[in-house]
Amino acid sequence: MSRRVVVTGLGALTPVGNNISDFWINLLDGVSGAGPITRFDSTQFKTQFACEVKDFVPTDFLDRKEARKLDMYAIYAMVAVSEAMADSKLDLEQIDLDRAGVIWGSGIGGLDTFLQECGDFATGSGVPRFNPFFIPKMIADIAAGHISIKYGFRGPNFATVSACASSANALVDSLNYIRLGHCDIIVTGGSEAGVNIAGMAGFNAMHALSTRNESPETA
Repeated sequence: MSRRVVVTGLGALTPVGNNISDFWINLLDGVSGAGPITRFDSTQFKTQFACEVKDFVPTDFLDRKEARKLDMYAIYAMVAVSEAMADSKLDLEQIDLDRAGVIWGSGIGGLDTFLQECGDFATGSGVPRFNPFFIPKMIADIAAGHISIKYGFRGPNFATVSACASSANALVDSLNYIRLGHCDIIVTGGSEAGVNIAGMAGFNAMHALSTRNESPETA
């Protein structure tokens, strides 16, 4: 069986816009999302700029207690999906929740959480006092899980991890799951939060980042 698949709702939280409208306008205007890093002191780094999400405060969208349980990559996912769900005008009481799922991409997952927890251990007394949310915040499929929990979806639920193609991979898998009749609705996309000391240093070591620090917008 093969069915036609349509997109019914969109959401975006990006370096060039924190919602679909701003994102699209800035794309058309050729606005660059690159700028000096603000999340840590990058003075000693070969690359001192990145495409950060700007003017974003998690607690403007999520309860403070809930936000503390999520890595930033998962917070980005929850916020973008919230806009997409509102845009779709989907009535959760009128659909089969067993045939609605989430396929979400992330190349790295909770790198912020991993960095923080391991850093705290390295500078501590040697006693392994790790946050009980360490693993649940870090794993790459936790964003998909939280999205499903929030909306009550009980269909397919997993993460795609294929480096820079992770989100595209999620979109294609979602297309096929619906087209082949495995489910009716999929929330799909991807999120990443790799602008931190480990992310920038690691990609610098690979020679994978521009070092045109004097002109980030043209790098």
